[in-house]
Amino acid sequence: VQLVESGGGLVQEGGCLRLSCAASGIIFSFNAMAWYRQGPGKQRELVAGIISGGRTNYADSVKGRFTISRDGAKNTVYLQMNSLKPEDAAVYYCYVPTPTDHHWGQGTQVTVSS
Repeated sequence: VQLVESGGGLVQEGGCLRLSCAASGIIFSFNAMAWYRQGPGKQRELVAGIISGGRTNYADSVKGRFTISRDGAKNTVYLQMNSLKPEDAAVYYCYVPTPTDHHWGQGTQVTVSS
């Protein structure tokens, strides 16, 4: 299983970014997946998750601003991030659990300037 994130970068406060996580070796539509983030000096935290039926959940801090979605045909999961705040700055990781392992992407950096 390989997960490759992209879409991070530098954005001004109030701006938006869309992160992508392209998977190989696994079918996203059959698995739950999530986006986590880890800011400087902070623990890694759950940002958003989506299960096979399409149900989603979000951290309180991003509700109403972030949207997780997936494209089964492309085996890709997205995180649309709007109204970004400086506290959203972090390395964002794609995560997929399987019955036998936990799979993480390499991370993509998001920087928000105030």
